[in-house]
Amino acid sequence: MSRPQFSLGKYLLPVYAVVAFIYLLTPIAYTFAFSFNNAGRSNLTWQRFTWDNWRNPCGAPAVCESVVNSVAIALFATLGSTVLGTMIALALVRYRFRFRSATNLLLFLPMATPEVVLGAALLAQFLNLRVNPGFTTIVIAHIMFCISFVVVTVKARVATLDPHLGEAASDLYASPRVAFWRVTFPLLLPGIAAAAMLAFSLSFDDFIITNFNSGNTDTFPKFVYVSATRGIPAQANVIGSAMFLIALLVVLIGQVLAARRRAAAEAR
Repeated sequence: MSRPQFSLGKYLLPVYAVVAFIYLLTPIAYTFAFSFNNAGRSNLTWQRFTWDNWRNPCGAPAVCESVVNSVAIALFATLGSTVLGTMIALALVRYRFRFRSATNLLLFLPMATPEVVLGAALLAQFLNLRVNPGFTTIVIAHIMFCISFVVVTVKARVATLDPHLGEAASDLYASPRVAFWRVTFPLLLPGIAAAAMLAFSLSFDDFIITNFNSGNTDTFPKFVYVSATRGIPAQANVIGSAMFLIALLVVLIGQVLAARRRAAAEAR
């Protein structure tokens, strides 16, 4: 009877996974805990537990104004980058044209270029065109760097689709527009939704490019950066915790809907 052999990898990988999760979630746990801190002027040390910060998340000056600006910018940037990125992804996968390879290469440049370089270059371009930095320039800058992420995400979805499905719709006398909206678009929708959520999170979270091109417009990341020198107010922790919980809820809803679709498909 052979003895079971000790395997270091069997125990090392779970321990590594637990340590990695603790490392990733510790800042989130800190943010959530200090959203209940009765901090006063500074939120650097724990004072005592209170619900007041969650009851009045706009208690700190300008915090809600910065959040509204960030959400509005992220929505415009998501809409613009998702529409443009989806069309580019379809063109790159479904069609052959001159400079297709060069276009693929150029799309990766915003992802590989340091943000400080992009931010400074965009600011110089806006100043050369005599455009004052502000809300509009932030939206333009965010659309520019979000398009690359949308294209990469949607391209992966388009590549998995059978092109003969559109041809079958055409054989059934569907026009190209009807075939796209009735066949192609529903199949692309999960990839488009994932790309849109990625673009929204990237836009809402961006600081470096925004700081270069924002002018007097305050966004939530800028508010947090400026407030960090005197102690980030607890209301900022409330906003951050709420955004995390909303994102977690969206992911859970997506997983539940996907599980239901799989169960319905297996039941057939």
